Amino acid sequence: MAVRAVRGAVQLERDEAGHMDEQVSALLTTVLERNSLVADDLISIWFTATPDLHCDFPAAAARGIGIVDVPLICAQELDIEGAMPRVVRILAHVETYLAKSEIAHVYLGATASLRKDIAQ
Repeated sequence: MAVRAVRGAVQLERDEAGHMDEQVSALLTTVLERNSLVADDLISIWFTATPDLHCDFPAAAARGIGIVDVPLICAQELDIEGAMPRVVRILAHVETYLAKSEIAHVYLGATASLRKDIAQ
């Protein structure tokens, strides 16, 4: 078994806690499903949010879907002029038998344009 990193992102339509919870939950669920992972496979997750998101901590969505004994941390993304607005990104460290080339990085909706090289 190896430790791997899985990337992902989602763009929110609006800065509202319920909407953030829904979208981040969908992102995390998709990452787990596409990589055949369960919560016990997670080592840690870093969340970043663009500076225009203030409604809630993205990590709260993880707790809401049962990811409760995994270290989580939230940080603010760099405020770069012209960057895509209202984006939550994740970097999850996981234990898996998948090779690096088999990891499915998940960029939902418009965020697929952020990483065309690895978006699935």
